[in-house]
Amino acid sequence: MASDLFSTTVDPAAALRALRDELAKRNDLPPWTAEATQLVFGEGPPVAPLLFVGEQPGDEEDLAGRPFVGPAGRMFDRAAIEAGIDRPMTYVTNAVKHFKFKPTGRRRLHQSPDAGDIAYYRPFLKREIAIVGPQLVVSLGATALRALTGKPLAIGKTRGEVLETADGLKVFPTIHPSYLLRLPDAESKAREYARFVAELKQAKREVA
Repeated sequence: MASDLFSTTVDPAAALRALRDELAKRNDLPPWTAEATQLVFGEGPPVAPLLFVGEQPGDEEDLAGRPFVGPAGRMFDRAAIEAGIDRPMTYVTNAVKHFKFKPTGRRRLHQSPDAGDIAYYRPFLKREIAIVGPQLVVSLGATALRALTGKPLAIGKTRGEVLETADGLKVFPTIHPSYLLRLPDAESKAREYARFVAELKQAKREVA
């Protein structure tokens, strides 16, 4: 049984706005966030049965101020449609709420969040999830899974299984869609994409 930490609030829309404002006004953010354009908070219905957690905003998300709108987000949208998931009815967010990057000329190269970054944002992520009150949280990639469980777990050993955290949250690990973009050949990309769609279908069945 889920603990009160993950119960919905009386006014979830207002609670999410308040949480976003609180995080935006923090004066103890990781130093590298000063280079980011803006905070990128979660998006979707204030109460949703299915919630997706990615790693962090990318370049396009940082500029737009919205999660899952870059190349990986478009890959996610495509797979969700094929899995029969209505994205506007789901809540999407990231474990880390700012874009961490290394400037190289005109490009901003993504840098993976470290354990300290994940730990900093984790309390805010947990509160965000508590407000939305999903039946299932789908973790997209290792960073999201670590943020949700509090420990490093191998995606290859856990993907496609429903895990339950110490707080009673049900978590369904799968890959981050950016993994599909990095695959070198069409055959492996098609195979892994089909597996990703199948796992999204499985996640949908868990909340049906």
